[in-house]
Amino acid sequence: MQRILLVDNGSLRPQAVLNLRRLAGVLARATGEPVEAASLLHAHKIPAEQLEGEKAVTLAPRVERLAAEGVTDLVIVPFFFGPSQALTGYLPERLREVQEQYPNLGIKVTAPLVDTLSGLDLRLARLLADNVRDALPCGIAGGKRQPTVILVDHGSPIPEVTAVRNYVAGQLGVMLAEEADRVTYASMERREGEAYRFNEPLLADLLASKALAGREVILAMLFLSPGRHAGEGGDIAEICERAMTDSPGLRIVTTRLVGEHAGILEILVDRVAQGRQGDALLVELPAMGKATRSR
Repeated sequence: MQRILLVDNGSLRPQAVLNLRRLAGVLARATGEPVEAASLLHAHKIPAEQLEGEKAVTLAPRVERLAAEGVTDLVIVPFFFGPSQALTGYLPERLREVQEQYPNLGIKVTAPLVDTLSGLDLRLARLLADNVRDALPCGIAGGKRQPTVILVDHGSPIPEVTAVRNYVAGQLGVMLAEEADRVTYASMERREGEAYRFNEPLLADLLASKALAGREVILAMLFLSPGRHAGEGGDIAEICERAMTDSPGLRIVTTRLVGEHAGILEILVDRVAQGRQGDALLVELPAMGKATRSR
């Protein structure tokens, strides 16, 4: 028996859980297969009354219950942009622990939303370009000074995840060549130390630069769901408010989030198909006694 889980990192904000559930429902209708939403961490701490009366589930306990119910083939679709440590380290470790109890359970983890190893895919960049165009201030697209576009993400301790952001920023720059003065990228935050300098520039520093004084800036939000960082009144909003206060004339407009664009469904549908067929997987954990494969 096969089951499909759509999995995010997890948040303490109910909006993130509700958005993941919404997408799981849309994905289930599109594929004709049951799809459940689950988070790696955090979400189980949200009171049920903030989640329409239904507690959020975290991945490992849910996988254990599915295995106990007789599921032997599990497909996990990561709602992540790139191969974070959560996917390549924490997730396989927790799943192997479940397999020790349920050795008949085989698990396939599909590629994240951006898979640079499987050929050119412009869909995420097109989605972001749509979001930028929707956020264009009135008049700019009609011939006035073009805005600067900044593709902003949280910032990651993993160079491969930051490389995914920069890769997508390059695609976005080509798509918006006639509509933006330039397209660049920034991290919301980074860890201390030279080892994490690859996250530079930080968003606050870039917005404070002389090059952007008095400019129109559109933040292309490389975030999936509203939460502490990208939600209303979150960290990104506070950074923007401070920047505009400190630099009169600077105007910043933020786009909607990636997970709020209908186009994300097409990518997720493909990931489900790949998971069911065993193609382009990030991690494969066959039932115990069979070899484990990982990209």
